[in-house]
Amino acid sequence: MAEVTDIKKATEAAASKEAVIKLSRTYDFEGEKIKEIDMSGLEEITANDMIKANKVLNNNGTVTVLPETNLEYTLIIAASASGLPIEFFKTLVPKDAMKVKNRVTSFFFGEE
Repeated sequence: MAEVTDIKKATEAAASKEAVIKLSRTYDFEGEKIKEIDMSGLEEITANDMIKANKVLNNNGTVTVLPETNLEYTLIIAASASGLPIEFFKTLVPKDAMKVKNRVTSFFFGEE
């Protein structure tokens, strides 16, 4: 039984590492140094979070056929998943913003 527990812990640890996005630089946001983003909260995102993100896009006048591939939409979802404010995500350089977008999009469209 100990082997099963150890394998489960190792699997969870690997999944946790995969959930972390390493940024290309350290960001100073509101006095906090941020060099990585924990996206493990994506597992807790609900359809309601997606609806809220769509409403934000609509209120901003953004029209998109497939919002899950829209940068702003994915950053809103990332903010919900990580607990960091959307204002932080808007300060990311393009390289890091695309890392976040790709992680969220891959999560949405990933195979089960």
